[in-house]
Amino acid sequence: MKEADLYNVTDHETKTVQCLLCNHRCLIKKGNRGICQVRENHDGKLFSLVYGRIISEHIDPIEKKPIFHMLPGSSSYSIATVGCNFRCIHCQNSEISQYPARNPGSIPGRERTPGQIIEAALLQKCQSISYTYVEPTIFFEFAYDTARLAHESGLKNVFVSNGYTSPEATKKIAPFLTANNIDLKAFTEKFYHEVCGAKLAPVLETITLMKKLGIWVEVTTLVIPDWNDSDRELSEIANFIKNVDPEIPWHVSRFYPTYKMTDRTPTPVSTLQRAREIGIAAGLKYVYTGNIPDDTGENTYCPDCGTIVIKRSGYTTTHDLKNGTCRKCRANIPGIF
Repeated sequence: MKEADLYNVTDHETKTVQCLLCNHRCLIKKGNRGICQVRENHDGKLFSLVYGRIISEHIDPIEKKPIFHMLPGSSSYSIATVGCNFRCIHCQNSEISQYPARNPGSIPGRERTPGQIIEAALLQKCQSISYTYVEPTIFFEFAYDTARLAHESGLKNVFVSNGYTSPEATKKIAPFLTANNIDLKAFTEKFYHEVCGAKLAPVLETITLMKKLGIWVEVTTLVIPDWNDSDRELSEIANFIKNVDPEIPWHVSRFYPTYKMTDRTPTPVSTLQRAREIGIAAGLKYVYTGNIPDDTGENTYCPDCGTIVIKRSGYTTTHDLKNGTCRKCRANIPGIF
């Protein structure tokens, strides 16, 4: 165990603490855990139960995150612990995200140090570390120590996040965080409450703050039939992103039935194509369709001349950029290239 960052003792008599890492801001009594089930109050001190307990460790294409405007075609060393601060009923990684809730007496994982993660990433010629598969905020202490060391070693750092990171944690990690793909799962409180066990507003605030702090932000929406696929809701999401920055890439991805949400069919391809059209009509410059093999909606087009500047087929990526600009018309393509 490692003593947690960012918490306060709210009642010295009962030794109750408040965790400040995510926007749940859990009040945790002595002997109890927060919503994520991996942060525990031991006699008035909050401890992370997952520091260095890596449950998943893989080399992924950066496009799998998905991050499309950072080092296209590169590999990212991807890590996770168990646990999550959401309870999404359609979670594709529920076996690790919900493990502590189902098995409160066990925290599995391979013991790793930040230095070992960096060494492995460099050995495998990865250009970045991704904190992914579950919400990285719940293993913030390990992510922070690793990100700081990665930054010193010339590696980029990427969060794949549900956007519930607190402002305090966001500001602390910002100097070392290169990019963040944030799920904007829907645009209604009903969805966030019933599907995720959370609220919408903090996610919108995190997207805005991450961008303000200079982190490269991309947004993903998993489009689920009869939940968040109406023209109105897709337009609301697109307009929100545009008002933050029209150059933020928006990924609209295909849903497949999983975990506790098996009452829906896979998202029709036509729905994603419609979502992409809605995003472009709203003024977004980069809207991508996801989970559709070989779809042209995964390509990056120059917003000025329409030339394909990054072509994607599955996880095979080729690009025709020169110092981050379109070779044909010299227009700037925003991102990290």
